[in-house]
This record gives sequence, C-alpha cells and structure tokens, in this order.
Amino acid sequence: MRLESLVKPGVLAQPVYEPGRPIEDVARELGIDPAGIIKLASNENPLGPSPRALDAAREALLHGELYPDGACFALRQKLAQAYGLSPAQFVVGNGSNEILELLGHVLLGPGDEAVMGAPAFVVYKLVAMLFGAKPVEVPLDGFRHDLKAMARAVTPRTKIVFVASPNNPTGTPNGEAEILDFARSLPEHVVLAYDEAYAEYQDNPPDLRPLIREGRPVVCLRTFSKIYGLASLRVGYGYAAEEFAALLNRVRQPFNVNAIGQAAAVGALDDRAFVERCRRENRAGLGQLQAGLDSLGLAWAPSTANFLLVKVGDGAGWFEALQRRGVIVRPLKPYKLPEWLRITVGTREQNERVLEGLREQAAEKPR
Repeated sequence: MRLESLVKPGVLAQPVYEPGRPIEDVARELGIDPAGIIKLASNENPLGPSPRALDAAREALLHGELYPDGACFALRQKLAQAYGLSPAQFVVGNGSNEILELLGHVLLGPGDEAVMGAPAFVVYKLVAMLFGAKPVEVPLDGFRHDLKAMARAVTPRTKIVFVASPNNPTGTPNGEAEILDFARSLPEHVVLAYDEAYAEYQDNPPDLRPLIREGRPVVCLRTFSKIYGLASLRVGYGYAAEEFAALLNRVRQPFNVNAIGQAAAVGALDDRAFVERCRRENRAGLGQLQAGLDSLGLAWAPSTANFLLVKVGDGAGWFEALQRRGVIVRPLKPYKLPEWLRITVGTREQNERVLEGLREQAAEKPR
C-alpha cells in the first residue's frame, strides 16, 4: 500500500513554504566561507537581539529542566501593561505564524473562504488551504492592500480577512483611517486578522484597539522576530476581545512557547532604547538603499518596514548572481513577482555590499 493512499487529499495538494536560504546552505553549495556571506533575505534584525532579552534568556536557561509556563503569565501581564488591555485578551504563539494557524483551527473549514491581498504573506493562503477553505486573493492597489476591492470580495462564505500593514513582501502600508473604515464596513460574520509584524518600524502605526473595544471581531498579530531580534526563539502574540482570545487559547497546544523565548520577550519589552535605535538605523538604511537604487535606475516600492521590494527584471538571475557574491536576498517568483527581489535592510556596511553587488550585476547583465 502506498502511503499517499492513507493521507487526506488536501495534504498532497498543500504548498510548502519556501524560507530564505540559510547562510550555511549557500556556503556548502558554493564553497564559500560562511563568514563572508551576508543574509538579507528574511527581514531579520541586523543589529541582533535586544540586550535585555539576551540577559533574560540567559537567566531562564539556568532552569532548563523545568517546563515553561503554559499560560505565558508573565509575558501576558507585560503585554497587558504595554497595551492598556487585560492579560486575558492576549494569546501567545510559537511566532505569529502559530496564531495564524490557531485562527484556522477556530474559524476555517471546507466551504469557507478567506480573503487576502495578492501578493501578501503567503502563510495566509497556506493556512486557508490547510483547513480546506478557499483563499480569495485580491490584487494590490499599487503596493498596498486594495481595501475597497477586498470588501467587495466578501461573501456569506467569508470567515476571515487578512490585512497586513506594512504589507509583506511590498513593505507599503495602508493608513489608519482607511483600515478602521474597512473594518467597520465588514459584516458581523467576518473576522479581521490584522498583521502588525513590522509595526514597530513605523513612527505612528495604526491602532486598532478602538475596534476591539467596540466589540468587533478583530484580532491583531505581532511578533518578537523582527525589531526585537528574536527570530530564532519563535515568539509572537495576538490580542483581541477576551472571548476571542479564549477561543484561540482553547486550541493552542500546551507549552507551545518555550521558557527561554518567554523570558526573552519579557526582557525585550523593557528595551525601549534598543527599539528606538533599531528604528533609527532602519530609517537610515532605507534611505541609503533607496539612494543607491536610484543611482542604478532600479525601481523600488515605498516601504515603512525593514525591507525594500526592488525591480531588477530577471529576479531569479539576479538572485543567483548576488548569491555567488555572498549576498543572499529573496527572489519573489513564489509571490508571482518574477521581476522583483526583496532586500532586507542591513547594517550600513551590508547595505553597501548589496548595492555593490547590484552595480556589478547591472554592469554585466543590463536589464
């Protein structure tokens, strides 16, 4: 008997997420010293983890024999203080990706629909398909979500709408007023999942807490993977009305977030100086990259995140060329953007190196 005959049909049709290539893989493949490779593919923080997070993580490691707090009590208390909400309004996940999956467990099944932008973070589509729901993709308006078109895409079968601002992979945000108007226009049977993964890089990110206080079915998602520099520890969270958060916690696995990650996240929330530094350095890095791209005549999308979408023509070819020069970026053919690359903002030296690689490639192979 073939194993495939035992598997649910949907599993065989499920796409597989393609992450940015690890430095070690590229080094082995190309015979390059890993120390000479920079990775600007996964929107990681080039300044590393929050120092306060590191201190807290080291302390937690001393008690590695103990199970983590399954309720994430200390972290939910800290988040509640930061947001002016109740600890019962938070759910903590193994990255914000797990919160997306929890939403699928609670809301989605065969015959349901999930509305999302195109292109947008591919996990929205993967989660919908995983639970047998239909992903309804609405083309962006330029590089932002077309909220009016997304509202028109809602049907009686729609259970959830995913909106990210800034959007990934474009980096371009929607404004607070239009997001609030959009949320208030949705039917009562539709949940808005608002992804704020890059909000800390914005000076004044949209605030959707008024919608939660109004009793609307809204859940906001954030992560410690980006500006706090804790991607390897996998800690994310969502906040919503208490009843909604309780439903998500009901389907969450026990001990889903390790103790080291929880402690680091609590420490990171106190590290305001680090966050400000990262935001300041990222703003300067965006300016550096944009100026360099302008000098090369390469188009880019407006971004308030920690990455830039860059049009090079042959995205796959330029990706390979940069990789041979020890620079890993993200080709976007999986997002149906074959002419584009996504480049994470690095340190000043890393930004100059990727620009130099682009200059060399432009000289060798004009678009």
